[in-house]
Amino acid sequence: MVLLENVNKIYRTKRGDIRALDKVSLHIKEGEFIVIRGPSGSGKTTLLLSIGGMLRPTEGQVIAGKRDIYRMSKKERAEFRAKNIGFVFQLFHLVPYLNIIENVLLPAGVGKVQISRADAEKLLKCLNLTDRMYHKPFELSAGEKQRTAIARAMLKNPRIILADEPTGNLDPENSEEIISRLAEFRHSGGTVIVVTHGKAVNQYADRIIYLEKGHIEKFSVSN
Repeated sequence: MVLLENVNKIYRTKRGDIRALDKVSLHIKEGEFIVIRGPSGSGKTTLLLSIGGMLRPTEGQVIAGKRDIYRMSKKERAEFRAKNIGFVFQLFHLVPYLNIIENVLLPAGVGKVQISRADAEKLLKCLNLTDRMYHKPFELSAGEKQRTAIARAMLKNPRIILADEPTGNLDPENSEEIISRLAEFRHSGGTVIVVTHGKAVNQYADRIIYLEKGHIEKFSVSN
């Protein structure tokens, strides 16, 4: 599904170059649940954003299907992301002045995928957020905010969900619920790639990838 070949990412700074990714090669198959681990500064988020078409590598290729997504035009890449990728982040990134259903519907205008309000309402019901649809984000718990973010990511029925520390601000009970929601998405045929320090995700992972100083240190297969 996604193939990375010798991907390097170098940030140019006044104090010198920082090599965030160092010759990373990785093949992610359709339907896999992948966990990415590593210490702070190891390149985890850079890798996730590179896979998602959000951050152009300095060198190397990121291939989806048979196309290098960074050889697409800006418009083509935006449409590719809209149709194929859902993003979930630690800080939720909800618009504070919109209610929950408006936040979930926010990406609906991007790309050429047709989505109705009824689709959003159905998804919020599945995530036990029906009674919160017209609340603003400040009226929600952290777990409810993250479920809203997951609803937004899932609305267009993407092929891949990329999640960057999705449980970082949650207690253990809410963390388990969020991870189980991602696992349900995977069981329905989707692919999940999660950056996390949490251990709850291990039981769902097909592979755990460990990064160290921008390169893949080792793989682990979850049992």
